[in-house]
Amino acid sequence: MEDFPQLIVMLTHNDLTIPDAEAVFEQCRNSPAAWFGFKEEPLPLEQMKALCHRMKDCGKHTTLEVVAYSEEEGLEGALLAVECGFEMMMGTKYSPAIHAICKKAGLKYMPFVGRVEERPSILYGSALEMLEEARALAEAGVDGIDLLGYRSPEDADLLIREFVAHCPLPVCVAGSINDYGRLDTLRACRPWAFTIGSAFFENHFGGPINEQIETVCQYMQTPLTNTENTGDTARPAAKDKSAEDRAAETKKETTC
Repeated sequence: MEDFPQLIVMLTHNDLTIPDAEAVFEQCRNSPAAWFGFKEEPLPLEQMKALCHRMKDCGKHTTLEVVAYSEEEGLEGALLAVECGFEMMMGTKYSPAIHAICKKAGLKYMPFVGRVEERPSILYGSALEMLEEARALAEAGVDGIDLLGYRSPEDADLLIREFVAHCPLPVCVAGSINDYGRLDTLRACRPWAFTIGSAFFENHFGGPINEQIETVCQYMQTPLTNTENTGDTARPAAKDKSAEDRAAETKKETTC
């Protein structure tokens, strides 16, 4: 594993795969990002299979993120990931039946922790509760955790730092990573990986997507300053907000 967080480029916007995902991938297939993925909706099966295979032909690692909260939907997502030939499946609420499909197919499995609702997803729960869940998932033998950290209406930076610091499994921080302040948090706490999708398509990191990917990859490999190592990154302090206000703002954000 590299000593800096890995970018997973998600060809998605608002928790859905973009219609022209194949064409967009061709624009950025030579980018330094090693991982690419998309969601289980709404592309037709054959188009999903073709895109996954194209990514692999270009030397990329592949992941399908399944935004599903019932076991039935999770099982459908796992079977879809297997049929398409993905290397890893992120998302779903853990169940032994979903895990069994993944293990049989050699598919890495990184389920959600916490209480996840709606689409785009919102994450509820404390870092302590999620860590207890992650320890149980580690005993069950999953490959990692899909943490929707910035989908939390609480102090997301603190939640992510605490969870990554104490989680016994690799962590992918997914959803709403849309500015350099959030990248700084990830540079400081060093999860295994993180996803960006919507922010690229809204040009939060520059112009063409291939240039944005290169910018983010280079930024994540920049050595931390002493200030950043302490977690005191130089960005404006946010005003105090109620939990209800934070929840309302979180619901409005897009996820990757």
